[in-house]
Amino acid sequence: MAIRLIYHPQLYLGKSINEKKLDKIKKKLENKPLFSGVFLISISHNVSDQLEIYEAKQLAWGYYQKNPPCIVGIADNQIEAVELVEKIVEDCLKVRGDCKLKEYLQC
Repeated sequence: MAIRLIYHPQLYLGKSINEKKLDKIKKKLENKPLFSGVFLISISHNVSDQLEIYEAKQLAWGYYQKNPPCIVGIADNQIEAVELVEKIVEDCLKVRGDCKLKEYLQC
């Protein structure tokens, strides 16, 4: 069961994910969405939220087949994922002066 994923052009990566590891992770995510041990940050489809953090194995849910996520960050664990969200917020504040993350990260 392959899944179509959308990656932000300037993907935020956790400190333990290098380019070589990233290529392997992307292939696994797209071909075997039950891949676990990796956390994703995506732009929320929900109007009241801006970002979502979830374990990659959740991509196997039917919802994501019909609504492919725009992945803006990949982390090795949940703590790293939260650190990436903090970095995204800091970058957004520097660039825009606000916390409108969806507008800042447009996929």
